[in-house]
Amino acid sequence: MRIVIAEDSAIIRAGLSRLLTHHGHTVVAETGRAEELRAAVAEHLPDLAVVDIRMPPGYTDEGLRAAIALRGSHPGVGILLFSQYVETRYATELLTGNPGGVGYLLKDRVSAVEDFLAALDRVAAGGTALDPEVVAQLMRAGRRRDPLAVLTGRERDVLALMAEGRSNTAIARLLRVGERAVEKHVSNIFTKLTLPPARDDHRRVLAVLAFLQQN
Repeated sequence: MRIVIAEDSAIIRAGLSRLLTHHGHTVVAETGRAEELRAAVAEHLPDLAVVDIRMPPGYTDEGLRAAIALRGSHPGVGILLFSQYVETRYATELLTGNPGGVGYLLKDRVSAVEDFLAALDRVAAGGTALDPEVVAQLMRAGRRRDPLAVLTGRERDVLALMAEGRSNTAIARLLRVGERAVEKHVSNIFTKLTLPPARDDHRRVLAVLAFLQQN
């Protein structure tokens, strides 16, 4: 996989580069500034960009806004936000634009290298990888007008695990229920959120992102 890294911390940037190279990926560009990220993607056309949110010069949301711009100019490039912070406003815009090929992980909550690498693969393949804390904060931010109010508590649990990219089998194992029960919950979620027919993986992502479009 060909990857661009946009991270203002030189130590973290170097560490990510070594990790990814060690596991067989090619880091085609590294940058510490958001404006250079867009140029790097345009030049190298990578499969994936790993992007920090707070970058120079303001250290607010420069990386996230650059990621949104990339989704418009290079929709085939996967975007994995990798940050210490949850930024709900622009994250909503990024996630509701195109449901495939987007991830948002929190640095201090990634406990295993294997999980991080699996998230990279999932996003590059057009899937999603959202940290549960990111999902929780986005849901809280959208609760003033909550289209998920139609879901039961268990359906919300299933939806949160879907957001992490879990399969029905994995959801059944984590919730300690049968896989047929999970299939029923997923079907109910699609029905209650009135999601149009789509490729199943994108429909699953649309389910967790549907309420964000109402913010």
